Amino acid sequence: MNPPVKLLVIYVDETDTFESVPLYEAIVRRLQQFDIAGATAQTGVMGFGSHHRLHRKGLFGISDDRPVTISVVDSESKIREVLPEIRAMMKEGLVLLIDAELPS
Repeated sequence: MNPPVKLLVIYVDETDTFESVPLYEAIVRRLQQFDIAGATAQTGVMGFGSHHRLHRKGLFGISDDRPVTISVVDSESKIREVLPEIRAMMKEGLVLLIDAELPS
């Protein structure tokens, strides 16, 4: 039986920044510094959040502030250790912590 894990899902906008760096990049790099087991940032084709403003790929493929999802997998203790730092980096966005299972 594999140990229990958590899935941390972070939703931000492609144009969000942290200290002049794209926020999604800053978050993934910070997770790597904490020796998190894995993280992936993916851009969305289209989406909206609590403000109900559509985010999508614009004319000629130029970004119109697309949504970015960062998926993180590790033990609950390691994720909870880094979570306050991640939240402090974000001005807005959504963070979910979900029970997950690594199948054998």
